Amino acid sequence: MHSKIHAHVPYTRLSEHLAYIVANRINPEVFFSALALDHVIWEELSAQAHILLTAGLTTTIHAPFLDLNPGALDPAIREVTQKRFQQVFQAAEQLKPRIIVFHPGYDELRYGSSRLDWLKNSIDFWREFVPRAKETDTIIAVENIFEKEPSTLRGLLEAIDDPSFRHCFDVGHWNMFTTVTLEEWFANLGQFVVEAHIHDNHGQTDEHLPPGEGQIDFDLLFDLLKRHAPDAVYTIEAHSVERMQRALKALEHYLLIPVKGISSCQRKSS
Repeated sequence: MHSKIHAHVPYTRLSEHLAYIVANRINPEVFFSALALDHVIWEELSAQAHILLTAGLTTTIHAPFLDLNPGALDPAIREVTQKRFQQVFQAAEQLKPRIIVFHPGYDELRYGSSRLDWLKNSIDFWREFVPRAKETDTIIAVENIFEKEPSTLRGLLEAIDDPSFRHCFDVGHWNMFTTVTLEEWFANLGQFVVEAHIHDNHGQTDEHLPPGEGQIDFDLLFDLLKRHAPDAVYTIEAHSVERMQRALKALEHYLLIPVKGISSCQRKSS
């Protein structure tokens, strides 16, 4: 595939599909669940990473997210989150990803009245990991999930203020929860975007449809990405081979570039 384009692959299926990934030139975004991190065979991961690097493929990582929260008000939750993310960076030492995507953990329904407390905890948490990102030669990218508008993420990004700490824009999540336009989002956060998760929906559920099959204006999205984040990675999130094929075909239209290769090893969560 084009070097800007990645596809999600669960770590638990990486060995099973590694030959296919190499043969089809798929740049993987390897998703590590918490359970997968507890069962990593590090020698095996090192061998897998060597195969990918030797093949000239670039890698990104998606960190675990269920039950984790860097800005949690409960210090025990932050401690568990820190442990999991340290495991992710241990995996990154082998895979050498260009980007590691993390969920920030903010939800206005839970933290609306405690927004500043959550933000302070999150800033303190991430300041400890930025030096690790620099050592690993990677970029931490926090992904929008439930954010209705960009102010909380912007506050976090501006407080950290480091090129190793940036934003992964998920257009599907934006479409489900937004109260602002794409133009407004990119006016606030476009300068921080290093990766975009590409999938479509109709605004109600996280359908993970190929671009053009929901209600999202992808012509506008890619125009904004080209203007604000021309070097951003585009990561396809699809839940079946057939959807991956349709997504790749759609990208040829939107990006006006030839895109080849399909992935039969998609993870089942966003």
